[in-house]
Amino acid sequence: MAAQSKIKANELIEPGDDDAVELAKRHLVQPWPYAGSVGNEARALIGEGDGIYITDGSGKRLIDGPAGMWCINVGHRREELAKVMYDQAMALSYNTPWYTMNAPSAELAKRIADVAPGDLSHTFFTTGGSSAVETALRFMQFYNNVRGRPEKKLILSRGGAYHGSTYLSASLNGRPRDRDWMDGADELVVKLSSPDPFRRPKGTDVAAFTDFLVDQFRDTVARVGAERIGAFVGEPVQASGGVIVPPDGYLKRIREICRENDILYVSDEVVTGFGRLGHVIASGDVFGIDPDMITFAKGVTSGYFPLGGVIISERLLEELRRSNHPDALFGHGLTYTSHPIGCAVALKNLDLLEEGVLAHTREIAPYFQAQLKTLEELPLVGEVRGLGLMACVECVADRESKDPLQLDKDVGKRIDAHCHELGLLVRPLINMCVMSPPLIISREQVDDMVAILREGISRTMDDLRKEGVWRG
Repeated sequence: MAAQSKIKANELIEPGDDDAVELAKRHLVQPWPYAGSVGNEARALIGEGDGIYITDGSGKRLIDGPAGMWCINVGHRREELAKVMYDQAMALSYNTPWYTMNAPSAELAKRIADVAPGDLSHTFFTTGGSSAVETALRFMQFYNNVRGRPEKKLILSRGGAYHGSTYLSASLNGRPRDRDWMDGADELVVKLSSPDPFRRPKGTDVAAFTDFLVDQFRDTVARVGAERIGAFVGEPVQASGGVIVPPDGYLKRIREICRENDILYVSDEVVTGFGRLGHVIASGDVFGIDPDMITFAKGVTSGYFPLGGVIISERLLEELRRSNHPDALFGHGLTYTSHPIGCAVALKNLDLLEEGVLAHTREIAPYFQAQLKTLEELPLVGEVRGLGLMACVECVADRESKDPLQLDKDVGKRIDAHCHELGLLVRPLINMCVMSPPLIISREQVDDMVAILREGISRTMDDLRKEGVWRG
């Protein structure tokens, strides 16, 4: 007989309750687990959130440096969003999207159309970022099937990319560790180089590197055949790849090649959308491009409810409507597509963004970037880069070789551990630390964050020297 839990089903687990750790190890499978600990793992327990802060299981108050997972854009404990969830649940908690609809989803789709670039005027709602990218890819396949081009299905993606955890979306990922032990639709994906100026070939300036990236894209289209390529999927800023900001003009030039070759350009704004760069949609307002589709999630509800979506060009829909196959069925949908609670939360979240949070983000972002840039004074830091309220501190063994491999591969986790002790949660990525705080952060809180990060990196340098891992 299975061991009985010490708590009853109707009892609330308090933030510091050891029962949560026990139950996690006994019953919870964490995301991205290692085989040696899968199903037997407890991670750092978070009990509460308030503004830009969270409180861990021991009662320690921390700056939420990653804003959850790039998503708590308007901050924790916003009563306005909690009230909307309650009110909408009491009015209508759910409706089947197969043969009914709800008002919040229609209103949200209209408001998104109002701020989307070009002719992107229709939205298909999903449950998150992975399902949003998956939907965009399945729509591309359907679109080309209806248009009599079943061979036009290949997808161009890039090194360093992260687009999701579902089968097709994960197949686009360009981080090796994501795919080492996982299968994917490799026959459908063609990978290109990461647009990372920091890792450009030695002796190559940024302009020449940009030309290389564009030429590689154009040459790949010519080699593979435009008649076989259905879409290019790219993040405006590669988020989980290390906050890779592409060179100026790169995205516009790639967009033009796609347009010339009838390749659908899918801009993955799961991270950059809904405020992270100071705008609701960054593709047009920040980068000056009008994609064929834009995916979003995370910040659309500031993490308060699972929601994502794909904004689709009117041109694509019109071509389908006037095709010779009016009965062709886009056989794709989710139980929680256009969820009324999620869409209601997103509407209120959009109000908060447009009523001051976006303007604050644009005002404070230069200060945030400048203060973090001072960390390049530390010899372990190879580069600090970012845009808006997202940034990455990349550590290297030495600045000449830019080699991260000579360092302890968990240097990011070392820094995170020190910062946690000092009052800051960061997101470690091997040799990098990613920062993307709630958009409501103040200048004083930026100063606190940077001071803690500086001390955390300094302590890590001392550790590495003592262990003989690094001599910097």
